[in-house]
Amino acid sequence: QVQLVESGGGLVQAGGSLRLSCVASGRTFGRYAMGWFRQAPGKEREFVVGINWSGGDTDYADSVKGRFTISRDDAKNTVNLQMNSLKSEDTAVYYCAARNPGRTAVGVRVSEYEFWGQGTQVTVSS
Repeated sequence: QVQLVESGGGLVQAGGSLRLSCVASGRTFGRYAMGWFRQAPGKEREFVVGINWSGGDTDYADSVKGRFTISRDDAKNTVNLQMNSLKSEDTAVYYCAARNPGRTAVGVRVSEYEFWGQGTQVTVSS
């Protein structure tokens, strides 16, 4: 229903920064809360940050709070993730996700999101 495409991943040294972007297309009609998740090899996909439909409310995982910032553009079809002070433990595939239309509040569980991007690799070297 909704197509999500992430970009901006890459290799960065510890302490550096990256900015990820997620562009939504297709059936974007409706009010979607958005989120970012990440998954390291052999580990479970985990919540990073979410933002509600209006962009006024956010929820950050403790592991990234103070270092990462999520934002939405004016058209509400793009979500960005600014990642600063990156650590080696941030290395993972990062996924953009959207909830069902009408699910305006932030969700923190994988099961709360219906649409997913293909993921973008973030590798932080120490």
